[in-house]
Amino acid sequence: MPDHLQFDYHQAFSRNLGWFTRGEQEVLRGRRVAIAGLGGVGGSHLLTLARMGVGSFTLAEMDSFELANFNRQAGASCSTVGQNKLDVLMRMARDINPELGMTVFPQGIAADTVDAFLEGVDLYVDSLDFFAVPARRAVFAACHRLGVPAITVAPLGMGAALLCFLPGGMSFEQYFRLDQAHDDTERAVRFLAGLSPRMLHAGYLMDPGRVDLAARRGPSTAAAIQLCAGVAGAEAVKILLGRGRVLAAPWGRQFDAYRGTCTTTWRPWGNANPLQRLLMAVIRWRLRGQAAPQPAVQGA
Repeated sequence: MPDHLQFDYHQAFSRNLGWFTRGEQEVLRGRRVAIAGLGGVGGSHLLTLARMGVGSFTLAEMDSFELANFNRQAGASCSTVGQNKLDVLMRMARDINPELGMTVFPQGIAADTVDAFLEGVDLYVDSLDFFAVPARRAVFAACHRLGVPAITVAPLGMGAALLCFLPGGMSFEQYFRLDQAHDDTERAVRFLAGLSPRMLHAGYLMDPGRVDLAARRGPSTAAAIQLCAGVAGAEAVKILLGRGRVLAAPWGRQFDAYRGTCTTTWRPWGNANPLQRLLMAVIRWRLRGQAAPQPAVQGA
């Protein structure tokens, strides 16, 4: 921070007022949000919530930036290649608010550290890699057990798919049914189907060969990342301030900017729902390269 600039929280975030009351801004200043994963959506989540005035974060990330991150990840640039994502994003966030409280887990998340990761946290915002299934299951299970609200917003195509898991409600496992998957590819199928029951993004995928769940690879766009950060920020505010309607699983929402479509879905029993079972069958067929009709779930 330049020597002549004296940081003032109230002035820095005064343009939030109107959408928040002054008292609500102070509430956000006192809240702590946990974010696991600072590549992809995670870095944008952190910077968005920092600009909204959230005062403290618990962060987990162990990777470094590389050239393949440039198309979408906050903090990825020629000057940061090879640098630790956690260090870079911490610098960027503290450049917005030097007073931020930060607790960090530079080795990532494991089953034996997840309770410490969630200690004192008011909200968990999921930002793990799509294929980081064991870590994701561990964190969401701990959130459910400890009563921590949790949200995940997936960047799909040029849109964002939102799911919320609130204390006392349906758990991540009850919704996705990942325990019924026999391998990593099936877990990815179940995760994708649960995130996006309407699959709004599927119709404009131009090169399906770029999606390879077995190889843990798929395309991404900066447009989707930015949309996810906005959706997560708005949902986080509702949860942290206790105002506004929050639809929790088995309800979900997906907004697709390319198609100009927003949809709300309701899937009782999660992936055990008959519509979801049909959708997962179609996804499996497509992965095998077989022709399959558009499922009825597309218009549900």
